[in-house]
Amino acid sequence: MTKYYPIFLNLTDRLCVVIGGGSVAERKVLSLLESGARVKLISPEITVKLRELKEKGALHWEKRLYQRGDLTGAFLVIAATNDPKVQEAIFQEAEERSIPCNVVDKPDLCSFIVPSTIKRGGFVLAISTGGASPALARRIREILEKEFSPDFELYVSLMGAIRGAILKQPLSPQERENKLQRLALAPLWQYIKNGDWSLIRIILEKEGLKDLLSEISSLGKVSRDTERPD
Repeated sequence: MTKYYPIFLNLTDRLCVVIGGGSVAERKVLSLLESGARVKLISPEITVKLRELKEKGALHWEKRLYQRGDLTGAFLVIAATNDPKVQEAIFQEAEERSIPCNVVDKPDLCSFIVPSTIKRGGFVLAISTGGASPALARRIREILEKEFSPDFELYVSLMGAIRGAILKQPLSPQERENKLQRLALAPLWQYIKNGDWSLIRIILEKEGLKDLLSEISSLGKVSRDTERPD
């Protein structure tokens, strides 16, 4: 089995080429756009959603089949087509140009694979079986999604605010590290899940982070609003 090196890529304003216009290509395009990529889509036909994105100017669509040279200037390539000959041609061109390429459901024609992910704001958890069983990766993701519920994003935001505040405090490197580790181990996530914002305030006050109380009030309001039914 191939041993992969896990990595997170910065795709902001990077040209990513997607070949194919079906539902799989749609999922790939949406993920790329969410990551800030510039997307060029090549396919004779595309889904209604992809057409809407094109009309909004979110992507560039070339209504035709893939042809050699289409990967010029690309930072990353995803082939979401079922034609084996086209798949091989895309991968070959990508290899010649040293461009990372993923041919969907064809591990032998991939220089990278896309993991199953859980996203909660700035928190991203990637799950992979190295291509052995994508179905298992999805199953593991479903299990972990229950642990890292949507409001985990609030916890990540709070920890980011805490870190920023601590870095501004006149502390020695060791004192700063000790405080960061202590708060990382504190039951803040459990308190957020239970809506115990007063307990979070007590911890912050004890750690000399009173300036973050307004941040806590804001996060608490967001939490309460998300719990209200439509």
